[in-house]
Amino acid sequence: MGDTALDIISQIRQRDGSYNAREQRVASYVLDNLEQVSDMSVASLAAACDVSEPTVIRFCRTLGCTGYRDFKIRLAQNVAVSLQYLVSGNDPESDQKNLIDQVFQTFYVTANVARSQLNQDMIKAVASHINAAHKIIFCGVGGGSTTVAFDAANRFFRLGFAANAVSDAYLQRMHAATLTPQDMMVFISATGLPRSNIDSAKVARQYGAKTVALTKPESPLAHVCDFTIGLSLPEDPDIYKPTASRLVFLATIDILAATVARQRPETTKENLRRIRSSLTALHGNTGPQPVGD
Repeated sequence: MGDTALDIISQIRQRDGSYNAREQRVASYVLDNLEQVSDMSVASLAAACDVSEPTVIRFCRTLGCTGYRDFKIRLAQNVAVSLQYLVSGNDPESDQKNLIDQVFQTFYVTANVARSQLNQDMIKAVASHINAAHKIIFCGVGGGSTTVAFDAANRFFRLGFAANAVSDAYLQRMHAATLTPQDMMVFISATGLPRSNIDSAKVARQYGAKTVALTKPESPLAHVCDFTIGLSLPEDPDIYKPTASRLVFLATIDILAATVARQRPETTKENLRRIRSSLTALHGNTGPQPVGD
């Protein structure tokens, strides 16, 4: 028996045409009726394919499943995630004409939702604790939160903090184990579900470090951190658009960084002056521009 595929739809497709004649009937029916099969009994699927029930069971085991029930569970999970990518009602030519407006409108809508959810008192409280921290570790896993974590570290080292970003699960735990009560660990997650973030937060708190979650309120991650900057943001169903929540999370980090900077204006101004002076030697530009490039 082969290994059970995480993407069972792709496995069925890859083997399409190579099954024996009766199992091929099952494969073809499943691919043509992905949404319906998860609600069918083994007898009804066998009847629909004009094969015996043992043939259906053999087809499931060919895919690495233990039986028909296991197959249905895995297929249902896969279909739930995959359907929006398998069926698209978008008209590419029509959409392209308004794509600039659509992308910016999605961001505006998501940003307005975030604006109504952000708690200014919580941001000020977190900023005060950051100002007292010796070291700050920003943690994210996956593409979106990792990008935000690295941008956050980039923002805060400019303000004079020993700031670092970590996306590897093992390294998160290792960093957490080295923290002290004078340090802080900030976790970034749209869902608040990644196990590595949750476990690392527990380790950090064990050693007295303050923990902050930029995540969905009442999520598992929110429950294990000392402070939560809560955001529960809608995602556009259009699969081709960028994730607006990522941009909002970046903006939230900017808000937090600006709040921290205003709580330590002299230190901030001196650090930014030094950075700009060091960069002027590279490009010679003394006018207003981003700190960096």
